[in-house]
Amino acid sequence: MIATPLEVANSGVRLAADTRGEGPNLVCTTGWANDRSVWDALATDLAADHRVTTWDLRGHGASDTPPPDCYGRSDALDDLAAVLDAAGRPAVLIGHSLGGYLSLAYALGRPDEVAGLVLVATGPGFRKDESRREWNDSVRAAVTDLDLPEGAEGLSLHVDSLVIDRLAEITAPTLVVLGERDRRFAASVAVFERHLDVRATVIVPEAGHMVHAKASGEVAAAVRAFVADLGRTTAGDGR
Repeated sequence: MIATPLEVANSGVRLAADTRGEGPNLVCTTGWANDRSVWDALATDLAADHRVTTWDLRGHGASDTPPPDCYGRSDALDDLAAVLDAAGRPAVLIGHSLGGYLSLAYALGRPDEVAGLVLVATGPGFRKDESRREWNDSVRAAVTDLDLPEGAEGLSLHVDSLVIDRLAEITAPTLVVLGERDRRFAASVAVFERHLDVRATVIVPEAGHMVHAKASGEVAAAVRAFVADLGRTTAGDGR
């Protein structure tokens, strides 16, 4: 299915985005150092009966590159809000890795705009300062080998424990997806199941961190079932 470009901008920063299909509204946010093409197979599958929007984070893919001090969490969340301006609200937010973390943060700030969450190979951040430092050190080490603009590592750095401390405040129904080999994010599954309204957890055999790209058929089936269940629940509530 051919994707249609969307006009999206936040405070002068143009964000590359496109949409395809009709139906329940899904918005997909990538992980750090990825571009929206990683969603292509999944989006094409889901677009048969959903409206699927994908976009590039600032400084990534075909989106604009702002100055180095413009890559904080608030910048990314404002970008996501701009995408929803174009894609429509409410939406099921599908996020991979950093994209899942941002989706959680967005659900904290704007719960009425989030119909559901699909957390793909995602973590909720860190409570311990030491764990946060270790993560940030790994990001700074990795950025030297990546073709990213100066400052873009800021999107993936953790500066506090806001999301993990407030997980229980998030009421959106949630689907958790993880690759069996993605050990770095395996511990997050139990945290999500303890604090969120997790309707299903899907562990994809033999898959790693890029489970949505490498096993798009399995992930699409899980998302489709999750969204269909949301529709049945909403109908049962009379909404």
